[in-house]
Amino acid sequence: MAQQAYMTETDNGGSGPERPGSRLRRLAHRLFADWRGDPGIWRRGIVLAALALLLALVMLTHSRVPNRVGNLGSLTETFLPWLGLAIPVLLVLGLVRRSATALITVLLPAFVWLNLFGGLVSDKAGQGGDLMVATHNVNADNPDPAATAEDVASSGADLLALEELPASAVPVYEKALAATYKYHAVVGTVGLWSKYPMSDVTAVDIKLGWKRAMHARVTTPEGPVAVYVAHLPSVRVKMEAGFTARQRDKSADALGEAIADETLKRVVVLGDLNGTMNDRALNAVTSQLRSTQGAAGSGFGFSWPASFPMARIDQILVKGVQPESSWTLPRTDSDHLPIAARVNLDTSA
Repeated sequence: MAQQAYMTETDNGGSGPERPGSRLRRLAHRLFADWRGDPGIWRRGIVLAALALLLALVMLTHSRVPNRVGNLGSLTETFLPWLGLAIPVLLVLGLVRRSATALITVLLPAFVWLNLFGGLVSDKAGQGGDLMVATHNVNADNPDPAATAEDVASSGADLLALEELPASAVPVYEKALAATYKYHAVVGTVGLWSKYPMSDVTAVDIKLGWKRAMHARVTTPEGPVAVYVAHLPSVRVKMEAGFTARQRDKSADALGEAIADETLKRVVVLGDLNGTMNDRALNAVTSQLRSTQGAAGSGFGFSWPASFPMARIDQILVKGVQPESSWTLPRTDSDHLPIAARVNLDTSA
């Protein structure tokens, strides 16, 4: 039996393969045929248009959303990229309502979202880099710290920062990482493992009453680098209190002061900052440094929660060095994803 090809009637009465463009034109014709001559397409969908305008306004002026009530501004900025999900919903509703007003208005929040986050969608990763760094909140309740340590060490990072280290598990991490990293230091619940010599290891006071941040001077083949490892306090979303982040904000200010006092020109900050680059509460830190993900990453690089990442609250920030690439590492037994970056310390070229 001869093979039968899918055929359709053509304009000249013959038959031939149907082109995808023809299908789209017929679909658009059926979809909008009833719109012609319908004056209601401009009167319908006013509520949808108003919602689209409100969405655009919130994204455009997110820095002005007040924090006085439940830190609503910080909460909005933490999940700001996700507001873009409302755009296709409004688009579909506009089509269902057959509202030209709504469809045209939806273009405004779409433009604002692209202006804010369009650059993150593209792949900006480059080649090379003379230093690879990684950071991971390993989770104090991690059921297999040895396996987690081996997983992140296998990334090939020259510097590895770990946060949320319980005292009972520190010896396990030290043993698992000893073969890869000759130098290391643990201060409170944070630690830094390095393939290069470390000195001037000190705790950084982030106004908590216990140690969750540290500083070290790492002597690389390209020269010294100041490395900060920090785990800022967690934030909570509570029905009765909103987005509670006062202690996190206070610690971020203290960390920012320490970084501002740094004498070395090359600075790398690694850790779980419990906030995104959009969160104004971290301005004391983020205003001084660049995000490797924002400068040289691919996509948003969400790191938390590991089961369904919705925000990048784990950060690699740099000053005086050039980010070359930035990415998330495979999931471990933690509730965070590890993240990594390659940077170029030699910026003379």
